[in-house]
Amino acid sequence: MHKIGVIVDSFRLGLREGIKKAKEVGAEGIQLYAVRGEMAPENLSATARKELLDFIKAQGLEVSALCGDLGGHGFTIQEDNVQRIERSKRIMDLAKDLETNIVTTHIGVVPHDVNQDRYKIMQEACNILGEYGDDVGAYFAIETGPEIAVTLKSFLDSLSSKGVRVNYDPANLVMVTGDDPVKGVYTLKDYIVHTHAKDGIQLQESNPEYIYRCFAEGMPENFHVDEYFLEKPLGKGHVQFDAYIKALRDIGYKGFLTIEREVGDNPEKDIREAVKFLQKIRG
Repeated sequence: MHKIGVIVDSFRLGLREGIKKAKEVGAEGIQLYAVRGEMAPENLSATARKELLDFIKAQGLEVSALCGDLGGHGFTIQEDNVQRIERSKRIMDLAKDLETNIVTTHIGVVPHDVNQDRYKIMQEACNILGEYGDDVGAYFAIETGPEIAVTLKSFLDSLSSKGVRVNYDPANLVMVTGDDPVKGVYTLKDYIVHTHAKDGIQLQESNPEYIYRCFAEGMPENFHVDEYFLEKPLGKGHVQFDAYIKALRDIGYKGFLTIEREVGDNPEKDIREAVKFLQKIRG
């Protein structure tokens, strides 16, 4: 049976209050953003890391993963990657100290054309991070969404290490690429180490390259994301969760279903309902 997690930042309450709220709503684990503020690796001493882990355990929770998403264009710009790779390594170190071995992130849009310079730049960065993951016993998990599952699998198959894996977000596939999130589970079955429980609908087809460039650089005045897709509470969108959970079982996935709620006026209410929804369908 899959454990249910919550992204603490979804509550918008701050770190410790969010952790306590995760326990209160019935979660068994938490995912934490670890890129800035008090959760940035450089701001957490060894003592602070132990104190945080003790606090999490005192709530009866475990860390499902850290989110190491550095924003911007991911790992698509060569001159930015030295610094981004080093920061990602430090986040993997922090993950191990918090007794998880998974760091999730967006790396940018993987091109269909393997001969594009951007493809090779992303490939090089992921090989370095995957090898570091192999060395320290951690996974650098790419979040689904910017490209269809088949394209992501081809990219992962091309890498030289086993340390790069997948954080499977079914709603991103539905909302941005229009890909089938159930079929995608079987496509990426060898790589999934963490999932986000999120739902959504696509209102009209879009160009993922353009969508993610807008997120990276700021939204143009004439661009309204809610004209293209909407995130919805679990069970209210186009992710067929019964079939999705069955697919995860079929491939032998035993990790977390981690609730992510990025919109809405009352995230606590939505997350409480999402926990109940997942408790019911996971059996």
